[in-house]
Amino acid sequence: MFDKILIANRGEIALRILRAAKELGIATVAVHSTADADAMHVRLADESVCIGPPPARDSYLNIPSIIAACEITGADAVHPGYGFLSENARFAEVLNHHGIGFIGPKAEHIRVMGDKIEAKRTAKRLGIPCVPGSEGGVTDTDEAKRIAADIGYPVLIKAASGGGGRGMKVARSEADLENALMTARTEAKAAFGDDAVYIEKYLEKPRHIEVQVLGDGRGNAIHLAERDCSLQRRHQKVWEEGPSPALNAEMREQIGGTVARAMQELGYLGAGTIEFLYEDGQFYFIEMNTRIQVEHPVTEMITGIDLVNEQIRVAAGAPLSVRQEDVRVEGHAIECRINAEHPTTFRPSPGTITYFHPPGGLGVRVDSAAFQGYRIPPHYDSLMGKLIVHGRTRNECLMRLRRALDEFVVAGVDTTLPLFRTLVRNADIQNGLYDIHWLEEFLKTGGLEIA
Repeated sequence: MFDKILIANRGEIALRILRAAKELGIATVAVHSTADADAMHVRLADESVCIGPPPARDSYLNIPSIIAACEITGADAVHPGYGFLSENARFAEVLNHHGIGFIGPKAEHIRVMGDKIEAKRTAKRLGIPCVPGSEGGVTDTDEAKRIAADIGYPVLIKAASGGGGRGMKVARSEADLENALMTARTEAKAAFGDDAVYIEKYLEKPRHIEVQVLGDGRGNAIHLAERDCSLQRRHQKVWEEGPSPALNAEMREQIGGTVARAMQELGYLGAGTIEFLYEDGQFYFIEMNTRIQVEHPVTEMITGIDLVNEQIRVAAGAPLSVRQEDVRVEGHAIECRINAEHPTTFRPSPGTITYFHPPGGLGVRVDSAAFQGYRIPPHYDSLMGKLIVHGRTRNECLMRLRRALDEFVVAGVDTTLPLFRTLVRNADIQNGLYDIHWLEEFLKTGGLEIA
């Protein structure tokens, strides 16, 4: 087992990793920018090192500074959390070169799955169902027209690198295709430094279903059921729940078994998530995230398995502590991402939290590094925390979530809490009748009204 873990991240995920390490008896090192000197994970870690000024490129993305912090403190492993360097294959390789463990997948798997074209090829080879589309990158308009005609309009043009909706355009006819292709390539080049794009069949009303996996790099891999992440705004997840209201036990075991067998064949190490679009009873692979997810607590609440603990253990060379037959899905869980944003304009709202009262009670979990008096800096993602609620049934979970949201009080900054108070009372949400377009259509029609 590792003796000391450096946490190369900030905010709620840094605190989440710190807690897991402490429960394993492992010393912790927090790194931080000057803007995060008073952050909660810095206060609670055994040691802390300032690695640069506020801009992420000069601190949390600064690989030499993080390596230096490891050497100064004697940390023998790094947990990257999510975002920042978590899916940077070069970072994993540099750490290994310096004799420092990387708590994440093998660099080769990060690299393969980070390229969406190569990830799709790999998924097909491993028997994972994929969306019909181009076999590789597309640059020629005539080639794009041939592919689109073959799979049928509408089609989706997507950047091979990156995500978050950038470099993604829909073409509903051949007349739209040339402009969509050019725009997607331009956006992809600006956002990711790579203008490679590919074409997929555009699904009109799909759900976003993702399967959580764990592997120990020894050929052992399991799935921990699925999460439904269909409530999204601008391709960013807002509300996640598990199990999905759209699947039954047979579907769950079928897709989970397919994914687990694929990860066994791949020799996958650590936590990962295989993401699908799901429509009319069919699953279509879209990407794999080779890291812990923001929404991982949903899986922890319904299975009782500590995913970060497992990440640390298998990275240290231990086998998985659970077998597939040990995994039981109990009840239902929902996570709401609480952002420091205006609830209708979604404009970021950095500033000082003057009052902070999180909810409590049976089945209620709040993952947040915020506290009364904490100043939310303007330099990073606006995620302030996550409210995760568990119930024996989906209905009980929804009622508990409604109560917890009404208890949650934050003053001094705007938050998205009013959005969730509206959603939890909506009939479509209560009945599980939504897809990946539902939230944006709801917002466009003025469904959210804040007093």
